[in-house]
Amino acid sequence: MDAKEMKELAELIEFLKQNQIAEFDLEREGRRVRIKFAGAQGAAGVDLAQLGALLAAKGAAAPAVTAAAPIAAAADEAPVDNSHFVKSPIVGTFYESPSPGSPAFVKVGDMVEVGQVLCIVEAMKLMNEIESDVAGEVVQQIATPGQPVEYGQRLYAIKPR
Repeated sequence: MDAKEMKELAELIEFLKQNQIAEFDLEREGRRVRIKFAGAQGAAGVDLAQLGALLAAKGAAAPAVTAAAPIAAAADEAPVDNSHFVKSPIVGTFYESPSPGSPAFVKVGDMVEVGQVLCIVEAMKLMNEIESDVAGEVVQQIATPGQPVEYGQRLYAIKPR
């Protein structure tokens, strides 16, 4: 990519972030670009006409927006100083409770111990219990129940004792 194309890509990324589009595909002149922001969750509210106008101004073909969703607001930022983040050890689907309708394993404000189950990440029909690796207070649940999580994605913020 030349400098002009890199600048256009940077503008596109900024536009996607501002409009909370979590996943985007673009094909132009035989090149394909796929942008997917980590920690994406929820449902989108995006102005596709505005996105189309931006791309048309750049000479791009019509966009293919797939599984668009808002970006988790500041999911990678520490909610409290000195927070410890429990991260997903695998790719899968995040669940906060053992079954639908059951209470969550933990909620914000709960005190947890090392080894206490915080959630489940389902991968290939296997339910993997994710345990706390630190004792302290749960200050934030970052992942959204029923949504996909990536390897290393933050699930919970815990303020250690």
